[in-house]
Amino acid sequence: MALGIAYVLLAAKQSKWAWPSAFVSTLIYTLLFWQEQLPMQALLNAYYLLMAVYGFWLWQQSTPTTQQINPIQGVQIHRKPLGFHLGFITIGFLLSLSIGWFLQNQAQSQLPYLDAAVTVFSVMNTFLMARKVLENWLYWIVIDSFAIVLYWHSGFYPTLLMFSLYLVLAWYGYRRWRKHLTH
Repeated sequence: MALGIAYVLLAAKQSKWAWPSAFVSTLIYTLLFWQEQLPMQALLNAYYLLMAVYGFWLWQQSTPTTQQINPIQGVQIHRKPLGFHLGFITIGFLLSLSIGWFLQNQAQSQLPYLDAAVTVFSVMNTFLMARKVLENWLYWIVIDSFAIVLYWHSGFYPTLLMFSLYLVLAWYGYRRWRKHLTH
């Protein structure tokens, strides 16, 4: 839990060290979720392992003072247009329904649709976080809210507490990045 919280705090501060914290935290959670029959959460955390490597590599190339997005210089905080977000939400919703249906028919998840939605949107949104899209924090607020419900129903109470803190930290991250974007 401490490493997960460190990840969010360090990400809000745009520190590349957020990603090693994420790597170790998600390695632990991958094993826990697999053992407790939340396969989509286990796969999500396995994905986070890969994204931790990608995020570290990408953010290592970035400096908070660079004013433009340039893959050579690194990526900076930026916004996406409304059309992007409508597509993002539509794709996430359709994938969540499809995967949820599959999990329900295979009896592989305690809460198939909720498990699928938290996973799908987390996978998609982690990419936005790594690319420093400002709105990623708003998505985390929604995702974390749904994750809290998932972990409540599946008995992961310490994880529920961590995601409750993530919810607060997502507001912090959004405000911090928005302030940095306007300066």
